[in-house]
Amino acid sequence: MAAPASSEQRWIPWMRRALQLAALAEGRTSPNPLVGAVVLDAQGRLVGEGFHARAGLPHAEPGALAQAGASARGGTIVVTLEPCCHQGRTPPCTEAILAAGIQRVVVALTDPDPRVAGGGLQRLRDAGLEVISGILAAEAADQNRAFVHRVRTGRPWGILKWAMSLDGRTALPNGASQWISGPRARAWVHELRARCDAVIVGGGTVRADDPLLTSRGRRSPEPLRVVLSRSLELPESAQLWQPSTAPTLVAHATAEAVALESQLNRMAALKAKGVELQTLERSEPEQLLPELARRGCNRVLWECGPALAAAALQQGCVQEIAAVIAPKLLGGELARTPLGELGFKAMDQVLRLNCEPGRSLGQDLLLQAQLSASAVPN
Repeated sequence: MAAPASSEQRWIPWMRRALQLAALAEGRTSPNPLVGAVVLDAQGRLVGEGFHARAGLPHAEPGALAQAGASARGGTIVVTLEPCCHQGRTPPCTEAILAAGIQRVVVALTDPDPRVAGGGLQRLRDAGLEVISGILAAEAADQNRAFVHRVRTGRPWGILKWAMSLDGRTALPNGASQWISGPRARAWVHELRARCDAVIVGGGTVRADDPLLTSRGRRSPEPLRVVLSRSLELPESAQLWQPSTAPTLVAHATAEAVALESQLNRMAALKAKGVELQTLERSEPEQLLPELARRGCNRVLWECGPALAAAALQQGCVQEIAAVIAPKLLGGELARTPLGELGFKAMDQVLRLNCEPGRSLGQDLLLQAQLSASAVPN
């Protein structure tokens, strides 16, 4: 790979390669970020590559340096995120860089983790290394937007997904909904789940659809399946209660005294099936997300009904929308739509989105959009 001549421009092709490497582990590194690295020898030739494959495994930098071996001495390492400078499950990457005899470090993004937050770059500068930062920073920030969001807010990045007909319905008036979208779109949803750490539904979805909520083997382990339920009035038999398929968490609030005995019986029945239970102060999305962040979730997928979807939006638990639109007309004034009441009375109150270009999934159209900064509730 030939590098452009200008000082900072010449690192861009190498940083693009590092970003490509980082993307290989998408959905597998939580609670850690995606990181890729390349090592160039003193003459600027590629001698090593690496990426962080999974939490607990070596970081990108030691992997690339190990591949480079003695050729790294006097060379450059190009890495998508600031090297860590603390002891976690693995040793500090800054020390591996120093031990390898690297002379220059090129970084895209400063790590927002308070344990690093510029400390890694400062450690390298103090040791006499040349440090260049900010190369393709916007691309790196977008790639790690879920990790950055969790670190800064204490909540995972939320994606709200639905499939609907061209006339905006997610089910017929009688509740029938399988299948609105086609096979290619459903396969894409499995791919999306594989990039998420948890998939969230409400009790109504469990009762109506009996979903499986897995990636169909595209990820191992499967994402955590989460049911947010106020009443714990859930089916005795459901695909979600099969722990051998994927883990399931049922989050709920403590019942009022008059209903406490009934709730305790339901809890005991779920525990007997191998389902984990999590008590919340209130059965609301904003109460659930800090618990999922504590469990190391960077990105979660909301696949819920209209009432819970609206609550998740109103409580700032959704940062991204993924809507599959099928070329079908369902009709019916009482047919279900993707979102419940949001309380808007005027068009200047509505949520505004930054939409990506649509793309085809077979006969269906996929639209993805992020909520604009002004649209996110405080």
